[in-house]
Amino acid sequence: MEYLLWVLVALLAYSAVAPLTSYVTEDVPPAPGLFLATLVFLAIATVVMVATDTADPALATSAGAGYVYAGGVFLTVGILAYTAALEVGPVSVVVPIYGLFIVGSSVIGILFLDETLTLTRAAGIGCAVVAIVCSAGGEQ
Repeated sequence: MEYLLWVLVALLAYSAVAPLTSYVTEDVPPAPGLFLATLVFLAIATVVMVATDTADPALATSAGAGYVYAGGVFLTVGILAYTAALEVGPVSVVVPIYGLFIVGSSVIGILFLDETLTLTRAAGIGCAVVAIVCSAGGEQ
């Protein structure tokens, strides 16, 4: 259950990203903003890898590296598009719609990673869709 602490930290930290991004795009366009944020990310990730002794250059060519690179492409496209949406749309609408990635990721996990689809999990996915549609609704 150690993952619960990490997911709570992620939730708290990531909750600040959209409002900050929406605010900053008044002065900094999405691509340069993402570039600068990525520099901060790389600096912190480097410190973490060195501190945890996980900075192994051989990982760049390991068997799973291709999946990491593909994930990086999807992450880049997703964050650029998300940032562009936050530049022109309200946070209270953009974030819930973006939040549908939770449903997409869950379905991919079930279809391709052999995760079990239980009745409870299906109901949760359905409720997530309803919640997102309701929270993003009303804005034209």
